Amino acid sequence: MWFVFTIATTLIWGLAELFYKKGARPDEKFSHLKITVCVGVVMGLHAVYVMLTEDFTYDPMNLIYYLPVSLCYIISMALSYFGMRFIEESISDPIENTSGAMCSLLCVIFLHESIGFWSVFFILVIVAGILGVGFLENHGDTDRKKKLGKTLAIVAFAMPFCYAIIDALGSFLDIYYLDMETTKLANVTEENIELMANTSYELTFAIVAVILLIFMAIKGVKFELPKQRDKIIAAICETAGQFTYVFAMSGNGAIAAPIISSVCVVSLILSRIFLKEKLTKKQYFFIFLVLVGILGLAIIEGDA
Repeated sequence: MWFVFTIATTLIWGLAELFYKKGARPDEKFSHLKITVCVGVVMGLHAVYVMLTEDFTYDPMNLIYYLPVSLCYIISMALSYFGMRFIEESISDPIENTSGAMCSLLCVIFLHESIGFWSVFFILVIVAGILGVGFLENHGDTDRKKKLGKTLAIVAFAMPFCYAIIDALGSFLDIYYLDMETTKLANVTEENIELMANTSYELTFAIVAVILLIFMAIKGVKFELPKQRDKIIAAICETAGQFTYVFAMSGNGAIAAPIISSVCVVSLILSRIFLKEKLTKKQYFFIFLVLVGILGLAIIEGDA
């Protein structure tokens, strides 16, 4: 069954990226905040369901203890939603998925972990791909500056990188929080530590959603939750993918991790089919390098 859950996670998260993009409309000023609200509402409901059905007692103090990690994930996702309004998913998603490589580098720098030859090789492949995409973005292979203006074009293109950096920091912090010897979480055991952390994250996301709802109400932004079809579907897929991910990794994580890392490939294919995104051959080549690097690192990590 773990393989079924692995394939399901990959497809569901790839589908989530598609609906995120559909919901992040360029002409809707606060679409990134609306998507964040939708995700927060769905995750909040899931957290309540988990607390009512799972055999564990949630300690509310963990909302505070886990806050640094939760905020890294939530802020990175909000920035990603903003960038989706202007950047093709075929470009942004591979860049965002380099967060795993960045997390590995943070572990090498701050935890003095060793890194093998092939890990270095695939990281350099990723860097080459990103530099290539960045070069094409700034040397005439895109008309984004003409459509958006120079400043907004630069800001929009920076969003996937901001996501990758902040998400990598969140993953790095998770190493401490999900280790029983170093965790800051209260009243956790080996059996419930991941459940406690994920519930804290989802509840924090729900609180952020409420704050954003109040902010948009003050700003007079029209927002009717039932009418946000694409955003809600994306939020449901995001949460459902988290659910299947747990079962996938608990079965055979060494094989599941590399397969799930291919979610960016699924996203690229879906974007090409349903969003009609068209890139130049050079752009596809450098994106291909990024994908090769991501999958290569995932395979090495799975074999470690």
